[in-house]
Amino acid sequence: MSKDELLSMDVESIILTGKIMRRYTRDLRGTRYEVMGNTTDGRKACLVCRFLPSGVLLIITAHVK
Repeated sequence: MSKDELLSMDVESIILTGKIMRRYTRDLRGTRYEVMGNTTDGRKACLVCRFLPSGVLLIITAHVK
């Protein structure tokens, strides 16, 4: 995130404006999702996340496309 100068507001924007592009279902830790959306300044960006058993959304990585 820091390399691409992404902030937590950008991650929120990617989730709110994005679409699930891929589902990675073969991970024993749980399904991971690749989401593509827009940052607050309009750049296209992706993030990979998964839901923990507690229901918390874990952001694994985020980067500009």
